[in-house]
Amino acid sequence: MSVATRSTKSPSSPPPGPPPRRTGRLFALTGAVVGVIYGYDTGSISGALVFLSEDFHLTDTEKGLVNSILVCGSIVGALLGGKLADALGRKAAMLIVAGSYTVFVALSALAPNVVVLDVVRFLLGIAIGISIVAAPLYIAESTPARTRGASVATYQVATVAGIALTYFVNWGLSDGGHWRLMLGLSAIPAALVLIPLFRLPDTPRWYVLKGRTEKAVEVMALTDPDVDPRAETEAGRAALCEESGGSLRSLLRKPYARATLFVIGLGFFCQITGINAVTYYSPQIFEEMGFTGDGQNFLLPSFVQLASLAATVLAILIIDRLGRRVVLLSGIATMTAMLAVLTAVFGFGDPEGATLWIGFGAILLFTAAFNFGFGSLIWVYAGEAFPAQLRSTGASAMLTADLVANLLIAQFFPSLMTWAGAATTFAGLGLLALAALVFAAATAPETKGRQLEEIQGYWLNGGRWPTPAA
Repeated sequence: MSVATRSTKSPSSPPPGPPPRRTGRLFALTGAVVGVIYGYDTGSISGALVFLSEDFHLTDTEKGLVNSILVCGSIVGALLGGKLADALGRKAAMLIVAGSYTVFVALSALAPNVVVLDVVRFLLGIAIGISIVAAPLYIAESTPARTRGASVATYQVATVAGIALTYFVNWGLSDGGHWRLMLGLSAIPAALVLIPLFRLPDTPRWYVLKGRTEKAVEVMALTDPDVDPRAETEAGRAALCEESGGSLRSLLRKPYARATLFVIGLGFFCQITGINAVTYYSPQIFEEMGFTGDGQNFLLPSFVQLASLAATVLAILIIDRLGRRVVLLSGIATMTAMLAVLTAVFGFGDPEGATLWIGFGAILLFTAAFNFGFGSLIWVYAGEAFPAQLRSTGASAMLTADLVANLLIAQFFPSLMTWAGAATTFAGLGLLALAALVFAAATAPETKGRQLEEIQGYWLNGGRWPTPAA
């Protein structure tokens, strides 16, 4: 067969540039740096809000808006992200994200009043929304199938690392109340990440999407030197020829309506189970438990995020060995159990002594379990659930559902804690986590080791893997 021979002058020969394996790692590393910035920008307001509230004399409603306006912008960005990534390219979308991060983060640190801060944070939110669609696509479409799960999950590691870094930075700057530095520091890495982005090509599958087959072959040879780049590119092109449209309407028609239900449900459950209640409002939660001082406001959340970082790294190590379902379901099950523990801790009155630390441990394990399961897998499934022509639109739909749930948590969690009490609030989150476990067990496919185009067959076959021909 001709596949066994490869001429050095073939179009599949790698173009000048970094060696193949290094190029693949550079894709993943660049996406991960964007993840760190995203995590930092998401978490930095938790500490900065303590001090800027005093400077701007904010009411409780204004405090809530400062937090939730970022999420509102993220919803807009997620809706735009898929179309932008398809029209301009995954690389171009990432360049827009990094440039926007640089500008809007710097402007938020210079905001003269809360109105300007809200406007800038809304624009920053749009950039964040685009990034959480474009970055996982950028990584998933430029890494080999055997390591794709770990590579995409690296984005979640980077996000958690950014959130953890936020709390340590906030703690270090808390004595002087330097909220402008807390918000503005991430402008520096955002500007620096533009350098490797300019050097890298777009993803092979985007070139296929645009009919640039020879360019796709060249880049495929760089990103996955262990496969025949021309055969792999032809498989992607053939899959595209069998599909029609990349619109939202296409997601709602067979055979992908089942996939759409799965990704939207997973995205919604990912946030409605309460993870960002901990990210945004951990000082209030720890205060409700009985912790006081700087340890409550900054150090305890830092330890929680470090545990989450370790859990995400563990997920990366096993996600391509044990499979997606094992990681996802065990993470959600642990979240459900820890919410039950928190319900009991708050239900028995004011926690103290050992009970106080049991509550802290439950928060820590709940957050770590989220990042082990939901947090790592949502990015993987966002990149894997749909064929190339629907992938970015499907990712946008999934992450829009995620952000809508995030907005509900950001806006209403503090009021719910005050109105219904901590025990009832965590009991409600526990019931939602149990529903998420049932949903994931019924709908999540096992995609370990499958090529992106191969996964299409699962949905074409009604949510079952096709039986190999005899």
